[in-house]
Amino acid sequence: MMDKLVQSVKNFMREEEGVTAIEYALIAALIAVAIIATVRTVGTDLNTVFTAISTALTGAL
Repeated sequence: MMDKLVQSVKNFMREEEGVTAIEYALIAALIAVAIIATVRTVGTDLNTVFTAISTALTGAL
């Protein structure tokens, strides 16, 4: 039983497809982190702009 598990792990480590899948998963994770950081920054900036517009409109009335 243990020999079969060790052999399976060795086969997995030798295969290129497993490594490629892991690389793609890491790239996708990095892209997701970059998108989240960008959206949060843009969201904060938009909130600041809309607050300034709201303050200006309130003062004009």
